[in-house]
Amino acid sequence: MCEANAYLKDGENEVLYMESVDTIEPYENGLKLMDIFGKQMFIQAKIKDMALLNHRVILERTDI
Repeated sequence: MCEANAYLKDGENEVLYMESVDTIEPYENGLKLMDIFGKQMFIQAKIKDMALLNHRVILERTDI
């Protein structure tokens, strides 16, 4: 499987935001994430880091 989990950077911690993310697209002032089941989530954030071998995408809020 090629999907990744998206984590939201919260200070020094990373909190799981969405599992099994298949698609990330720019959307208005942030990102649209879609998982392998078609569930969509929207967040005002930017991609801070991607570790595709580890299936991790780290997001950082932009609305703070």
